Amino acid sequence: MHNRYILLFICLLFTGLVRAQFQLPQLISDGMVLQRSAPVKLWGWAAPGEKVRLLFQSTTYRTKADEKGKWSLELPAQPPGGPHQLIFRGKEKKVVIQDVLFGDVWICAGQSNMVLPMERVKENYPEEIANDHFPEIRHFFIPTTTNLQGPQEELTGSTWKRAVDEDLLRFSAAAYFFAKAIYQEEKVPIGLVNASVGGTPIEAWISEAGFQDFPNILGTISRNKDQRYTRQFTERPENTSPPKLRDQGLLATPKWYDPSYQPRNWHHFNLPGFWEDQGVRDLNGVVWFRREVEVPNSMVGKEVKLFMGRIIDADEVYVNGQKVGNITYQYPPRRYTVPADLLKAGKNLITVRVTNYGGKGGFVPDKNYALELGDQRVDLTGHWQYKVGEVFRPGPPSGTYDQFWAQNQPASLYNAMVAPLTSLKIKGFLWYQGESNLSDPEPYRVYLPALIQDWRQQFNAEDKPFLFVQLANYGDVDYLPVESNWAVLREAQRQALAVEHTAMAVAIDLGEWNDIHPLNKKGVGDRLALGALKLAYDKDIIYAGPLFESAEVEDSQVRLHFSSVGGGLVAIDGEPLAFFELAGRDGQFYRASAKIDGHTVLVEHAAVPAPQYIRYAWADNPRGANLYNEEGLPAAPFQSKLKEEE
Repeated sequence: MHNRYILLFICLLFTGLVRAQFQLPQLISDGMVLQRSAPVKLWGWAAPGEKVRLLFQSTTYRTKADEKGKWSLELPAQPPGGPHQLIFRGKEKKVVIQDVLFGDVWICAGQSNMVLPMERVKENYPEEIANDHFPEIRHFFIPTTTNLQGPQEELTGSTWKRAVDEDLLRFSAAAYFFAKAIYQEEKVPIGLVNASVGGTPIEAWISEAGFQDFPNILGTISRNKDQRYTRQFTERPENTSPPKLRDQGLLATPKWYDPSYQPRNWHHFNLPGFWEDQGVRDLNGVVWFRREVEVPNSMVGKEVKLFMGRIIDADEVYVNGQKVGNITYQYPPRRYTVPADLLKAGKNLITVRVTNYGGKGGFVPDKNYALELGDQRVDLTGHWQYKVGEVFRPGPPSGTYDQFWAQNQPASLYNAMVAPLTSLKIKGFLWYQGESNLSDPEPYRVYLPALIQDWRQQFNAEDKPFLFVQLANYGDVDYLPVESNWAVLREAQRQALAVEHTAMAVAIDLGEWNDIHPLNKKGVGDRLALGALKLAYDKDIIYAGPLFESAEVEDSQVRLHFSSVGGGLVAIDGEPLAFFELAGRDGQFYRASAKIDGHTVLVEHAAVPAPQYIRYAWADNPRGANLYNEEGLPAAPFQSKLKEEE
């Protein structure tokens, strides 16, 4: 028997031994939130036939494990509040769960914008970080785990955190601001169970059962269960030697970050910016940057924050020859701490080693580049020097190894991170995802409704609200009509509103042109909360901006009708309405003039006397799209084919 099969047998044996003992799932742990006002299921594992007791509020509840060692029991509906204590007893084991609250439980899921923690946005929300203290808002973040074989019963390790002190920094920012808005309105505990993984497509979050109408994907799921098939992608070939170090900046003596190094043949660079825009063509590799900066006496002897904006892709940053930080991928902000003993009065050397793997490499514009201490600031933009340390040459194909990401495979994340949650009684779902489906956005029209239906069935939550975030504005602004995968996916998200008990938080005014992870997560959370207050808490409110309903052609004009107009339609910035486009039979779009007429909008363009198509905010970054309702909520982008005249 091969060693791997021996190891697998030992693991299975060990798992069986663990299951022979009384055990609770990770979710049922100190600080948890259980759904109020509804019977809730508690569950776990024990030896087959083992009797299990739960003592809660002077009442004992009894059950026993089935032949597979699984047990469950049900608590009657409880009012909001706490803290409570749950005392479980098996045959030989007692487990006490402390600080349990009854409130509203929300499943939060998606990709990196749902992962993005409060720590990443702390500079934007200093008052909240310093002052917010909500111990009844709880967050349970699930570490990334995959399973290609099928649904699993248990999660990997995690714990419940309270929205207080340092633990607040670990909360999903979007989910936290959602929970805070709900808590301040309803005054009930809020539990956020967060199953999110950056860079993942929607297909990874749908169960195998949810793909019954997608035979091609079912075929992929079936193939992935065969480890002989996936091994070719995931096992490193034998005798693979690590790549040789070729970066001249690290091979040199002294190294290029060393203060004793004397620079020769370095070139001018204006920071921020990309080297492909400053005289270097199509370079993937390592480029070094250096600058001497004047530091005032007031910064000496103190910890100073070094902000290096965002860097594409990876960086290592040195101050006076000492490494102060590094990040291995492009998305996080570069915020490093310079130790108190490192800076000196006068000239100090900052050196940045940047590694780029594809596309434009360098420093993202419109970000913060500075040394900061309180109100003091040393600006780091402007003149730097650069030198190329290594050029990555295209190599021969590497075969199939490392061409397979389990977290991107259909059902893989559902199996490992969602299936173990489905016994929970919940209030609803929050979904923030879509960027990873942009290369092929059209199928999202069927995938998102499939996900909604699948999760409602899996959680036995057919009537529960499903709230989702439409893609934010991102990228360069186009001033002429363009085709846009971002717009196609936004339209797919809008069409999912046809599914009952759904709401969409429009975010085309909350993004940043240069950051796929925009920092305005309070705006996102607040708009999600409006949908929840309407659908989950029955508030009589306007919870969305104008939503396109229908259009009719009046001579050469098109009259648009909207729902959710609230107190009326407005151009939020006082400018004429913008970003409406018309096309005739030839499909050639023109930026059209538009005006508000009561609760409708009239659109026309002289070059389109017989309109056939209309769309609004149809671009990656529709900055300037300004149709809102009086409640301050933006209209959702849309596209529609106009009906032929009778």
